[in-house]
Amino acid sequence: MKKTILAAAVASAFTGAAFADDAAAPAAPYTLTANVGAVSDYLFRGISQSGGNPAIQGGVDFTHSSGIYLGTWMSSISWVGDTQHGTYPTEIDLYGGYRGTFADDYSYDVGLITYNYLGHGRDTTNTVSPWTAEAYGQLGWKFLSVKYSHTISPNFVGWGTTSTGSPAANVSSRNSHYLETNLAYDLGNGWGVSAHLGHQWVKGFDSGDASGINASYTDWNIGGTKDVGFGVVGLKYSDTNAQGQCITGSTPQAYCWGLANGSNSGYNAAKGTVIASFTKTF
Repeated sequence: MKKTILAAAVASAFTGAAFADDAAAPAAPYTLTANVGAVSDYLFRGISQSGGNPAIQGGVDFTHSSGIYLGTWMSSISWVGDTQHGTYPTEIDLYGGYRGTFADDYSYDVGLITYNYLGHGRDTTNTVSPWTAEAYGQLGWKFLSVKYSHTISPNFVGWGTTSTGSPAANVSSRNSHYLETNLAYDLGNGWGVSAHLGHQWVKGFDSGDASGINASYTDWNIGGTKDVGFGVVGLKYSDTNAQGQCITGSTPQAYCWGLANGSNSGYNAAKGTVIASFTKTF
């Protein structure tokens, strides 16, 4: 859900012979880029959002020379419909913030992001809206970064219950938070390697909470990328210790998608998996 903001200038100039001695036009104070891509399985913090199926993705980013940025990104998904009785095929993220550098090798980034889910038919009797808003802050040093995200919306991606819900009434997941460390190292010649370690706390749905559900977990991944000229291909392995086992006829674990929809079997959205990806930036 939160994406790396891509910034690259795209410009063209047509100059006639009569103006050969004119000074070059000043660079624009902003950049506007777009990206499109596909993944074999869309993961958000280690949890599958597409039920183990491929997803199409894309976004647009605006970055000003002052450090202010705005962007939007979208992906095909299935998890909301799988868990909440409806058709929700699209996620759209909207974000904005401010970033900069200091002391040469250090960087910072602060901002807000909302996760929005387009669709219809959600069962509102026993579920809450999946809409989520987070505030985030990041500190970086060269190829390492640490980021903290904090949920400021009433609930975090659908974790919560209504007054008639089960197993506990009026449980909110506001103040859920995620802490992560990321490494992205350029090996040269278009090659890169990455690693990630994060922990998601889901407020009200942690070990020992009244809900009786443990939705908090740790995730990690390691992978590599290669710029092949017309785009960037990637391969990584991701895994979690989240509870996602699906047992027909029993209460499903926190990250079992599908049983709540009346199917005979569900999908363990938290299991380890290999992800292939392709991204093209314009």
